[in-house]
Amino acid sequence: MANRVSASIRLGGALPPAAYEELAGIILAKRLSIEWDGEPFDPSHRTPGEPLDLYAHEVIGGRFQELEDRCVELKLPFVRLCDGYLAEWNPERVVFTGEGEPASYPADEAGHVVMNRGTAERLGSLEAIIAWFDAADFRVPPLIVEGDPVDASRQERSQS
Repeated sequence: MANRVSASIRLGGALPPAAYEELAGIILAKRLSIEWDGEPFDPSHRTPGEPLDLYAHEVIGGRFQELEDRCVELKLPFVRLCDGYLAEWNPERVVFTGEGEPASYPADEAGHVVMNRGTAERLGSLEAIIAWFDAADFRVPPLIVEGDPVDASRQERSQS
């Protein structure tokens, strides 16, 4: 049996309705929730203009493999946090900005990114260390499905 831990993922970016339906199908199949120990996700749980947060316990390898792989294909940014599994892997924060490959950052049990001495020495300067932490602190944009209603407050500001 595969090792399983608790994990969460925040999705963002823009996509057409058909791609959202596909992602929703993956999320439904994996029985992810919009809160810890909450009811299973329903496509109507998405709040337009906000990233989509999903949670699950008993996640194989701490990774939402099919969902993450599809997000990479669609260039949808995400951040995943997972617990560690004793003697197998440590807690981590995985960041995908929508470009390149997902990057993994070691984290503590509270989800804070941590750095060991070897990484600090490899990076070589305070500026590089700060840039590494900044990259790990990527903020996921809202998840926008083509055709979402425009935020009323933004509409009012643009008319002023």
